Amino acid sequence: MSTILPQSAGYGVVLGVGFFFTGVMALISFIQNRYTRFSLKSTEEFNTASRSVKPGLIAAAIVSAWTWAATLLQSTTVGYEWGIAGPFWYAAGATNQILLFAMLAVKVKQNAPGCHTYLEVVNVRYGKLAHIVFLCFAFVTNILVASQLLLGGSAVVNALTGMNVYAAVILTPLGVAIYVILGGLRATFLCDYSHTLILWICALFFAFKVYTTSPKIGSPSEMWNLLNEAAKARPVAGNKDGSYLTMKSNFALIFGVVQICGGSGTVFLDQGYWQRAIASQASGAVKGYLLGGLAWFAIPFGFATTMGLASVALTNDPSFLTYPNPLSPAQVSSGLAAPAAAVAIAGKGGAVALLISLFMACTSCLSAELIATSSVLTFDVYKTYWRPKATQHDLITVSHVMICVFAVVTAAFACLWQGIGIDLGWLFYTLGLMIGGAVVPIAFTIIWRKQTAFAAVTGALSGLCAGLFSWLLVAKLEYHEVTIASTGTLYSALAGNMGAVIVGGVVTTVLTLIKPDNDFNWESTRALNNADHFIPDAVANAVPLPKVAALDDKEKLSSDGEAEENSQSTAQVLPVVESPYDLVKAFRFATLSSVGLTLILVLLFPIPMFASGYVFSAKFFTGWVVVSIIWAFSSAFITCLLPLWESKDALMFIGRQIVSDLKRRKDVA
Repeated sequence: MSTILPQSAGYGVVLGVGFFFTGVMALISFIQNRYTRFSLKSTEEFNTASRSVKPGLIAAAIVSAWTWAATLLQSTTVGYEWGIAGPFWYAAGATNQILLFAMLAVKVKQNAPGCHTYLEVVNVRYGKLAHIVFLCFAFVTNILVASQLLLGGSAVVNALTGMNVYAAVILTPLGVAIYVILGGLRATFLCDYSHTLILWICALFFAFKVYTTSPKIGSPSEMWNLLNEAAKARPVAGNKDGSYLTMKSNFALIFGVVQICGGSGTVFLDQGYWQRAIASQASGAVKGYLLGGLAWFAIPFGFATTMGLASVALTNDPSFLTYPNPLSPAQVSSGLAAPAAAVAIAGKGGAVALLISLFMACTSCLSAELIATSSVLTFDVYKTYWRPKATQHDLITVSHVMICVFAVVTAAFACLWQGIGIDLGWLFYTLGLMIGGAVVPIAFTIIWRKQTAFAAVTGALSGLCAGLFSWLLVAKLEYHEVTIASTGTLYSALAGNMGAVIVGGVVTTVLTLIKPDNDFNWESTRALNNADHFIPDAVANAVPLPKVAALDDKEKLSSDGEAEENSQSTAQVLPVVESPYDLVKAFRFATLSSVGLTLILVLLFPIPMFASGYVFSAKFFTGWVVVSIIWAFSSAFITCLLPLWESKDALMFIGRQIVSDLKRRKDVA
């Protein structure tokens, strides 16, 4: 398959864009340290953003963190394979975890308001053995997620530009690690915002290109015609009448179950999502997760429906990457349906847009994984087992070092997968069975006081064993061999993922009911990290928001900036503890909203559509496309405009101070 862009384009994006954001992060960090009360010399600020992030930015950060390379690639792949049902089940199967996590976001504020990581809660509540077990699950989650990002992203960079896969894998984390070190969690959120903005621009570009201006498609009705022709030439196995235009897709439904199970592990066991909950107040976290989940739904629902169906419709077009042949199974599993569609739709412009979108998705999610894993290594390994009395300076230094260490480890694992022939599809299908056993035990750790350490550990390990056994057994029985190919199939993944999550949940529940912990009352977790130093709401209002430099102090205008640095290093931000009434109210709202939306997206809408066997008419398909575009615009508003509106006062204040600073410096000069 020939490349449409030169190798220099690949290196330019991987290195150029990465270091551009490094420069942006350095500027943001300077502005933050100089004009606000938040200092990056504090571990609270570096690792938790001083627990003060607002809902809009939380939503944008969630969309950014949950938009993996696999989100763009794998969701398009299932659209190419199974039609409209594939992207819908990808979206619904992975949105419900974000929505349901809103409940845990409140509970972690209620039961462990001073924690930096969810594993600190495990350690305080259950002891060292459980802590080590769940540390292993956390590391497996972060390593597999991050290496999957690099593997999928590098495959597409290679397909579009011919850039060496190993070079892409190794160079991508370089710029990301640097800007995460420079900015910490808050500045990472701000870069996540810019990544999300660029991602939406590219996604809407493809939607309008396909359905309005493309001479090859140009309208939903023409897409409908081309998909009907494709169904006659290449009918979809397991779909009603072999059509791409139906929710009656057996394999897409099975994929949805795999997505629900696997996605639960990658959210509930990834410190990155807990970090976003910790970084805000409970009410803000609930709004952020609900808005973020609904906003993220539009990416696979809109982008993947557009790109996956376009790839099907244009397979016989001379501009298709593999013309006159369809994509091979290996190319499909590597996620190449999206680049094939982008090139067929918009040529080099489409390839560039997809390359930038993919790189934004890869780097933004990777930045979340780097700082999340760094927090775990710093607080749950270094501080817990190596130096319990570590100073602020020690913790910040270790956080920086661990970001670099994890970047190297991630790249090494991605190179390993590439070298032994494991692709994006295999990792995507098997991730859940590796970690799914710990999903329910970790959720119960935060919300159910009666769960015991024995029940939590036994449930997690039993789920892991059940998942691995079911996975290998089905591969052997169904395909008569245990190989990379047989273990990377849909049925093997279904058995492994369901076995892990269900057995883990059942075992921990049964053991807890048999011998519950009736003495635990959350006092130890609420005292974690001296949570009693938090100030009440009434006093919080007395804490000044800005920390403005004394710009007329000539010491601060000196080249070394030593005086400024000393004053900033002493700045401390005291987090706010919300009242018990507010927390109960937030949890009630989170429960009703997340459970209700999950039932609609996973059961009440798709199951009747599946049972009816309805094949979309041209008008119904047009309505489907219109809804997906409206949803995309609404999501772009939530993640791109809402954060600006929420922070308008702070942005105007900082802007005025920058102008004042420049004027003063000019007068001094």
